[in-house]
Amino acid sequence: MGPTRRAVLLATALLATAAPAARGAVADPYDTLRRRWLDIALGTGYDPAAEPYAARLAETGTLARGYRATMAPTPTSLWPGQPFDPPAGITRSYGRLWTMTRAYVQQGTGSTADPALLADVLRGLDHLSATVYNPSTTRYGNWWEWQIGSPRLLTDIAAALHDHLTDARIDAACAAVDHFVPDAMLTDYSGTSTGANRVDLCRSVALRGILGRAPAKIALARDALSPVFPYVTEGDGLYSDGSFVQHTWVAYSGTYGQVLLDGLGRLFALLAGSEWEVTDPGRQIVLDSVERAYAPLIHDGLVMDSVNGRAISRGLLKGDDRRVMRSDHYHGQGIIAAIALLAAGASTAERERWYGRVKGWIERDAVTPILTAPQFGVADLARLHAVAGSPVPATPDPTGHHLFAAMDRAVHRRPRFVANIAMASDRIAYYECGNGENPRGWHTGAGMLYWWADGLGDQYTDWYWPTVDWYRLPGTTVSTLHLPDKAGGEWGEPKPGVRWVGGTTDGEYAAIGQHLKGLGSTLRARKSWFCVADAVLCLGAGITCTDGVPVETVVDNRNLGERGTPALVRGRGWAHLEGHGGWVVPYGALRTLREDRTGAWSDINTTSTAERRTRRWQTLWLDHGTDPEDATYLYLLMPGARRAEVAARAADRRWLSVLANDAARQAVQVPSLGLTAANFWQPGTAGPLTASAGASVLLRRRGRTATLCVSEPPRTGEPLEIGWDHPVRRVLRADDSVEILSTGRRLSIRVTPGMVCATHRCEVALA
Repeated sequence: MGPTRRAVLLATALLATAAPAARGAVADPYDTLRRRWLDIALGTGYDPAAEPYAARLAETGTLARGYRATMAPTPTSLWPGQPFDPPAGITRSYGRLWTMTRAYVQQGTGSTADPALLADVLRGLDHLSATVYNPSTTRYGNWWEWQIGSPRLLTDIAAALHDHLTDARIDAACAAVDHFVPDAMLTDYSGTSTGANRVDLCRSVALRGILGRAPAKIALARDALSPVFPYVTEGDGLYSDGSFVQHTWVAYSGTYGQVLLDGLGRLFALLAGSEWEVTDPGRQIVLDSVERAYAPLIHDGLVMDSVNGRAISRGLLKGDDRRVMRSDHYHGQGIIAAIALLAAGASTAERERWYGRVKGWIERDAVTPILTAPQFGVADLARLHAVAGSPVPATPDPTGHHLFAAMDRAVHRRPRFVANIAMASDRIAYYECGNGENPRGWHTGAGMLYWWADGLGDQYTDWYWPTVDWYRLPGTTVSTLHLPDKAGGEWGEPKPGVRWVGGTTDGEYAAIGQHLKGLGSTLRARKSWFCVADAVLCLGAGITCTDGVPVETVVDNRNLGERGTPALVRGRGWAHLEGHGGWVVPYGALRTLREDRTGAWSDINTTSTAERRTRRWQTLWLDHGTDPEDATYLYLLMPGARRAEVAARAADRRWLSVLANDAARQAVQVPSLGLTAANFWQPGTAGPLTASAGASVLLRRRGRTATLCVSEPPRTGEPLEIGWDHPVRRVLRADDSVEILSTGRRLSIRVTPGMVCATHRCEVALA
């Protein structure tokens, strides 16, 4: 097959750019950067007549013609039913003009180079400029619309239509960006100009500098990225343990984190090789974050909803003509596309590792196939297809445990399942609501335990959030006290006044704990999760409440789909749900309920559709009664396990020993795994372990050696001592933060923990 028309046009453009240089002239740097930006935004190297590009381009054309036909400018709107006043009303108008612009400049849309379409895009731009988005307007409503959403789209449109814009139109666009995104936004790293927001602001200012031929603006945008790079110890940004926080208190790797990664990938690629290239060595932290911060949270194409903040409530948005479901797969695939983009600026070794990961996610996402995902335009599709077609082999997700202590999240990966724990503290909010989104996410930080076994990739995708019982989120311990929408406040304001949240891990197993205080409730509890080879051991103690209502621990709540029929089978001290896994509940009356629940995304998000759907739910819970005092629980979660395995585990009384389960300490021992683990809520002893202060301890024996892992979740930074009542011949290695006090008949160490709940290791040879 011969070259496509686009390929010929692109080659001609490149030759035209190169010709002056060949004659000794200097290529115009602004035109070069503008064309490069369009290659990034609109894509290169694909055949517009081939799928999936042909269908996507045709869809763009259909949408654009529909928008053109219905555009009817008034002083308060550009389209009927899309007034400027509601949140993102101006941004939605620019979004429609961007669709029309793409239909005009891209091949295969059915409206390519249509002069009537161009005329209406220009008419729309002029209308927005004259009526609302100009320097004489004082912004109102949501700051994001004025400073990020609208300027980002406006500059994209201006770049694409540059040769069709008068100087006055370009000047108007630049003046609007200057007004709403003044230089001061990029000189002070504070407020809303941090983390992912800062990257978005830099993106608009850099492109404004290119359009207006203002080198100082481009340099400002480049230099303003530097505060984003270093690891932070509080507030917004990336942390050394891979956590990502936005809005000061919200775990946000999946949405704001995606924006940061995507935006930096675009700016690195745009400015590469120019006089404004990003050379700050801190950019390596961003490259390292692909494997440290993002990959552990991606599972078969989705990103875990515990790091999606209020975005879990979006689903189907009103006015979305393409009906794109904004689910965990939607957000995960956005990160995957960002990684494919960022790979262009990575080293060869990094790029090959990332390509292997991306290919693996592409192959394993059976819920929303990535290579045809409806959220992507042809540019991202072309980059993803290039990765899929590369010779790099697909790689599986490695097993192991990832503790994101700075954002109170943990991920446990095993060959048959992945589990994710979401907690809250005085550092990380119970939940985030705002802009009419996610008003009932109250308990998503109360120890919610997400998990996926093989074939369950849609567990939290398939209308989960509109139909779930918000008082019965899996893994949580809650008071059933009624809470109003937006309880505790908006924008991550509701946080429990507790410090002891976190744990320790050797990279394979983990001890995780949460001092729980109920939101708007008198509920208090201690919760622990000991993550091992084929199970998560779940313990609760000190469960006390005086709300005058029942308190429950939700062992699980499984979404069975529209008419799910898997059988729940119960035995003595165990239950098993076919196709999902099982639970061992050695004491306490396990209660169960199968029910159909109906809901709409608009119930939990004012910007989403009112379409209603029904899903079937299987709920399992332990009832602690009304106003319990020092209640406890114990159960084992075995994702992906067969019924016989669950029954056998329940019958094996020697597999697990509970060394302690009270408000002072929770500890377990699994002899077959060589595991002893404990969460000390205060100084004390549990089995062979002793702690002089609040600590999380994980002990693994392997043959004639043992590894002791210790952290200090309260984050006082004060030294603490850990003792192990077992003969030790000598210390093989220890972290610098570990001081050996004694060996011989008993091991005793002193740990200087620091303030970040890091794990401190000591490996010994046994006597």
